[in-house]
Amino acid sequence: MKINITYKLFAFVFFGITLTLYAQNKQLRAFTLEDGLPQSQVYAISQDDKGYLWLGTQGGGLACFDGNNFKVFNENHGLGSNYINALTTINNSVYIGTKRGLTIKLKSKFLNIELPEVTKISQINGDILILTKAGMYRLEDDFSTVKLTLHPEIDKIQINDLITLNDTFWLATQDGLWQFSGLINDPKAMQKIERGDFKALITYKSKIIASTFNDGTLVFESGDFDNQILIREPLRINSISVLNDNQLWIATDNNGVSVISLETNSELFTLKSSNGLTVPNVKQVLQDRQSNIWMATSGGGLYKYFQNNFKHYSTETGLNGNRVYAVHHTNNTIWISNSEAGLMRIDNYGIHNIDIPETFSEVKIKTITSDPNGNIWAGSDGRGLLFRGNIRVDSFAVDTLKRSKKLIPKTVEVARVLNTENGFPFDWIREIHVDNNAIYAATYSSGIVKFNYSPEMDSLTVYKTYATAQGIKDLYIHDMTKDDKGRIWYTTRSGHLGYLYKDTITHLGAVLGLEVPINTIVFQNNTMFLGTAGQGIWWSNDEDYSTFKKLKGLKEGASKNIYQLIFDNQGYLWVGTERGVDKLELDKDTQIKDAFFFGRNDGFLGIETCLNAVDKDDRGHLWFGALYGLTEYQPAEINQNTEKPVIYLEDVKVAFKSIDSISLSDWTNTNKVLQLHSNQKQVSFSFKTVDLDHPNGVEYRYKLNDNAWSPWSNVATQDYSELNYGAHDFVVQSRNHRWNESEPLRFSFHIESPLYKRGWFQWSIIGLALLALALITQQYIKRIKQKNIKDKERLELENHLLTLEQKALRLQMNPHFIFNVLNGIKAIAPTKPDKMNETVNSFATLLRETLINSRKDTIGLDQEIKTLRHYVEVERLMAEKPFTYDIIINSHLDVEEILIPPMLIQPFVENAIRHGILKGGREGVLKIQFDTTEEDLQVTVSDNGIGIYSSQQQKPKTDHQSMALKVTRERLTSISGKDALSISEIKNEDGSIGGTVIVFKIPLETDY
Repeated sequence: MKINITYKLFAFVFFGITLTLYAQNKQLRAFTLEDGLPQSQVYAISQDDKGYLWLGTQGGGLACFDGNNFKVFNENHGLGSNYINALTTINNSVYIGTKRGLTIKLKSKFLNIELPEVTKISQINGDILILTKAGMYRLEDDFSTVKLTLHPEIDKIQINDLITLNDTFWLATQDGLWQFSGLINDPKAMQKIERGDFKALITYKSKIIASTFNDGTLVFESGDFDNQILIREPLRINSISVLNDNQLWIATDNNGVSVISLETNSELFTLKSSNGLTVPNVKQVLQDRQSNIWMATSGGGLYKYFQNNFKHYSTETGLNGNRVYAVHHTNNTIWISNSEAGLMRIDNYGIHNIDIPETFSEVKIKTITSDPNGNIWAGSDGRGLLFRGNIRVDSFAVDTLKRSKKLIPKTVEVARVLNTENGFPFDWIREIHVDNNAIYAATYSSGIVKFNYSPEMDSLTVYKTYATAQGIKDLYIHDMTKDDKGRIWYTTRSGHLGYLYKDTITHLGAVLGLEVPINTIVFQNNTMFLGTAGQGIWWSNDEDYSTFKKLKGLKEGASKNIYQLIFDNQGYLWVGTERGVDKLELDKDTQIKDAFFFGRNDGFLGIETCLNAVDKDDRGHLWFGALYGLTEYQPAEINQNTEKPVIYLEDVKVAFKSIDSISLSDWTNTNKVLQLHSNQKQVSFSFKTVDLDHPNGVEYRYKLNDNAWSPWSNVATQDYSELNYGAHDFVVQSRNHRWNESEPLRFSFHIESPLYKRGWFQWSIIGLALLALALITQQYIKRIKQKNIKDKERLELENHLLTLEQKALRLQMNPHFIFNVLNGIKAIAPTKPDKMNETVNSFATLLRETLINSRKDTIGLDQEIKTLRHYVEVERLMAEKPFTYDIIINSHLDVEEILIPPMLIQPFVENAIRHGILKGGREGVLKIQFDTTEEDLQVTVSDNGIGIYSSQQQKPKTDHQSMALKVTRERLTSISGKDALSISEIKNEDGSIGGTVIVFKIPLETDY
């Protein structure tokens, strides 16, 4: 396809404009009002023992910085003045020199001391000295001040600095440099060494360094002022500091900071407006414990300086815009797209602006690549493709010797746009990949197009478009790359993965099982890594890459939103996110072995990286495009102090009130124990590890007593309520972003038990209770004994009466029994004279046994059965008709062991014979049965007579009642209680009466 180009050839010949600005490894980060700084004029800076930076401003008061936030104190909080000139920290107290004198911050309180305007606060030999515009003062232990009389010439003038070396004091004043010895309050040999407005003093080894405001800096041995070295520049000096062991940092009010080597006395470099500072007036420079250097400026706020492996490019160093959407390296040149402001390139000669067609100058260029001929291809949002490269043209030249024309080749630079207006099928280009003679362009929502372009012929050939019909199920492509087998892989917005190989699409679908955008893809040693939006990094080393695992390890990256992935020459995986970049060290099992985060505080000033805007150059340097510029990473060793973190207690609250009366540093990891009252059971702790580089990377864990550690978290407070009484130990520990752990910090406290919980009180109560219980028990036992005596007497009487009653009943039964038998014998005498002798003999035996048994309370069951047998035999002899009887015993006990009252069963047997069997018409059957349980002896007497109710009806109507039955009932009632006796009739199957059964129970009694 031929593209008609209306531009003339010379319109495509470009000459890059070279910029001489260079980025620096010496990074500067500004903290301004937008970051929370109360005032841009910072005059003083100090770091306390905990690691906090304290900043004194002009008009904004005091600020405390923890690396993340500024906490501001001003006159509304009790500060003596919002205009601060000097700061120093001693024993966790902040000494503040203001226009109105001295203010001391003691924990949460401010103590104001009225003095002349303070210029500096020094601690020398244990004395706290306040230098003012009207002499020097010493702070006493009671916070009073004493004016020191030094010399008439200096007691009323401005004193700027004071140092001591080898028992000699050096004093910098606005009128000269002074030297004296002796005590600070009793100076000796006071002499002026040099005239001039001396602003700052410092010692270096055995040397004194003295800087003037406008006459340079003097360097001399302490005892040899005559052999001095004068460093003439810089001038207009505010302060000096020795940093990095042998560097003199000189802060000026008109030219930033000059860094001088104290070994050669030559200037190493400067920091000023041309390389990062926005203002020239630097008041003070301080190096913190993490080797960072901080600069307090007048008008520019606070600056953090650190030397690292990152070099940053932004609009301040020559870029047209800070947003870098695409990065590409080719032929020792870095090409970038710049905030809808065209293309730029960076090489050894600097930063160059690239002229491109006007239609492409104000568009977002999202991808850049190059072909084997070195031509540059760029894809845009809505404007198609840009080709920029060299084409060959032939022209005639005259040979001056032969005066002949020759056709010689010549190359010129051209730039052309390919879009829908001139034959290219799409305008929205996400990614470009060059493969030999073919070029593949991934669109935003229309798939992939394969084409070729000949710039010499101005000819475009579109081979094929791969879309839904060709197998791409998700056309929203985010990234493309090629593997070692020649497959061109693509990832999509919906989490799909596929590849193009030999003009065929193989679409694997949502290989992660998640509908999440896969932003970037990279290969390393036949392992595929996918970076997702919100779900971290996934990897697979399958032959067909069908299954993926999430990249995990002991540590993790700073974010799960992955925008960039690239491996450096050392094998580290670099991950670009919205927070900066992570450097991941992977082990042989593709697990994260270690993780290094680089954010704004580490020199990665671009902050949020842009999608796939990353590349590696021939030197192994990495280039990251971000929203706030371009960052180059240069692998090199940087020595930085990585000291062990230290944790401190910020506050201890008891019953929600802070304890202001103690110094927490004096109570931690000591034998001191905080004593609390019994109602003070709520205790809360606030703790802190200050990390100015990575404040958000600090984590904490804690425990109470011997309990297990809590999980690591960013929470820096812990509250306990309803604590148990007694001794407690609160232990807390921190770790920094590198997982270096602090020493555990312990705070001991004891909650006093209430009166009722104390041992002596409890034992006293127990003793009194036992005594009272003993007295009550004694009285109770006494009453019980008295009651028992009375009950015993009553029971003995009742038993005696019962015994008499039983005997009386038996006496009542015996005459009745004898009477009945005699009547029977009398009745048989006329009819059965032959049985008289046998009956009388049996009766005599029975009578003898009855008389013997009647004297006893109980007899053996065997004896009772024997007596019953004799009685039944007598009755059989006297009976008019025969009957049979049976005595049955169902018991596991021996009948000799079972005891029973005498004459208890005979009356029932007599009634069964006389009133049941003898009155019936059938042959009589008498059954006597004994059954035992664990508690009772049950006696059953049954007959087959006419029944008890028929027998009672046949009795003549008389007042006479059966004496035997009545007496026996009464005996049973006295022995077994009411309802002990049961008498019932036996019913046959045809409803007729089959006899009578008598059942009664008595308590089982044995003789063992």
